[in-house]
Amino acid sequence: MSDFEPFYDVSRSYEDNYEQGPFGAFAEALKDGNGADAAGTTSEGALATFLGQPVNLPFGIPAGPLLNSRFTTAAFRMGFDLATYKTVRSRAWGCNPFPNVLAVHPKSADGSLTPGSAELDEGVLADTNYETPISISNSFGVPSQSPDAWQPDMRAAIEAAGPGQVLVPSFQGSRVEGMSEEEYIADHATTARLVKETGAKLMVMNTSCPNEGHNRLLCHNPLLVGRITEAVKQEIGDIPLMVKLAYIPGDDALELMVRSTVGHGTVQGFSTINTISAKLVDANGNQALPGAGRDRSGVCGNAIRGAGLDMVARLAAIREKLGLDFKINGVGGVVSPADYQAYRNAGADSVMSATGAMWDAELAHKIKASR
Repeated sequence: MSDFEPFYDVSRSYEDNYEQGPFGAFAEALKDGNGADAAGTTSEGALATFLGQPVNLPFGIPAGPLLNSRFTTAAFRMGFDLATYKTVRSRAWGCNPFPNVLAVHPKSADGSLTPGSAELDEGVLADTNYETPISISNSFGVPSQSPDAWQPDMRAAIEAAGPGQVLVPSFQGSRVEGMSEEEYIADHATTARLVKETGAKLMVMNTSCPNEGHNRLLCHNPLLVGRITEAVKQEIGDIPLMVKLAYIPGDDALELMVRSTVGHGTVQGFSTINTISAKLVDANGNQALPGAGRDRSGVCGNAIRGAGLDMVARLAAIREKLGLDFKINGVGGVVSPADYQAYRNAGADSVMSATGAMWDAELAHKIKASR
């Protein structure tokens, strides 16, 4: 893999990627005259929709590797019709120390990780030997620029979308020491209002990263998510809201999430999954990522496709059972056109790929060609 250059360079810091990226084929797409995919390479035209917006193909890149408007514009030009602007906050927020990305090698023959398995706690090998099908660590800590920086850049990102393409802003609240639950809820609403001010046509709220303390996810508290989405909708009105979920093992908890949000008219869709948390170790069994509190990391890519497909199928079943109208965005381990179709068959209305797209900038073109 040494001769390949992902558009997010895992050998550089987050800060260097933000200032200097994207790289590889994405960098070439930004050059004058290159990558005119925004004009539309899909002969059928905008035949699908994403939260009410027309799109050429309901496929793109989720929150994570598209750090700013240069990255999202390059994604559009490479045929990814849904480009998610990396999750923003109401304040500047630092990144975890470098390195943030390592190659992850589960023990199973197909390279998959199973939620709840002993392997996740015993340790999964992580190193710099990047091989396809690719799985990687995701240890960033949801960094964000200040609103003074990201608001004008998000406006530019929205304007760069071509016909049949949509910029998808992602946001989340920030819990700081001494903050009450009411203040935490209010911070989500404030951040959503800041996103609305950019002219966003829709938005995704991230509930799938540790906001409540070590290894505890907001999406594991459906009732709190329900309260937060009510506050957010009071700020954004009719703008569609999607919620990003991690893997939720119990059907009762997942149904409660749907009832607490869609059932109250505050949420129009779910995006799932984010990552699977695992203890990462080097070849000697020692902590792979340096620093306190980094013994575990989210794993994404090929390893989590089975879990992602399972969540989508279960959400689709709950949607049918309750007779509720909401969209499902399938994420996790999409590295080929067949994976895209598997998510659609499982009930996803749209599909996104982060790790797969990083290691295959032509993935959107390949999916369009396979249809």
